[in-house]
Amino acid sequence: MSIRILLADDHAVVRRGLQVMLSTQGGLELVGEASNGLETLELAQRLAPDIILMDLQMPVLDGLATMERLRQSGSTAKVIVLTSFADQTHVLPAVRAGARGYLLKDVEPEELIRAIRRVHEGKIELHSEVAGQLLELVAAAEPLAGAPAADTPAARTGLLAAVGAGPFAALTRRELEVLGLIASGKNNKEIAAALFISEKTVKTHVSHVLDKLGVPDRTQAALLAAKHGL
Repeated sequence: MSIRILLADDHAVVRRGLQVMLSTQGGLELVGEASNGLETLELAQRLAPDIILMDLQMPVLDGLATMERLRQSGSTAKVIVLTSFADQTHVLPAVRAGARGYLLKDVEPEELIRAIRRVHEGKIELHSEVAGQLLELVAAAEPLAGAPAADTPAARTGLLAAVGAGPFAALTRRELEVLGLIASGKNNKEIAAALFISEKTVKTHVSHVLDKLGVPDRTQAALLAAKHGL
């Protein structure tokens, strides 16, 4: 079965280029095109696409507001943002609004096709610059309300109490500690030093964290942690 795609961009030239590119790919079907947010909402409801390739800057209703309304409407379409902006003022709001992918418009065609397929499979796709922006935000994030400083044992205990539900419920205390340090940008060697364990043990904990959270790599684990306020 083909992956059904809706394009949402106010520039006809961009839509035309994407249309031509998508038409050469097997297993992908372009079902509609929208030039603003309201059109996107109408077509999403009528056509039920699997993937929406969406620009953030659109007239009538911008991409962020459109994603919020899609979520409120119960749409199952997965949104991949395709934009020219990689700054923090655009990236984090888009992720919070529910974007499953965030790519820049200079992306190579084969990378875009791969991202569409991976997002359709339930994975997250981010441009490397965007991932870097989010990790910087995670590392610079303020501690949870009422929690001690981020790198102390007491802080990690507070973290466990704060996130013992939702997607983190299956994690052990140690795995939560490791996740917290991953989210702060530390590598395995630094995590081992912080927790007074071997790098081999850290690798095992990281593997368990990724498996339990259902994410493919530590970057996605850090993003999930950021999304839930860690």
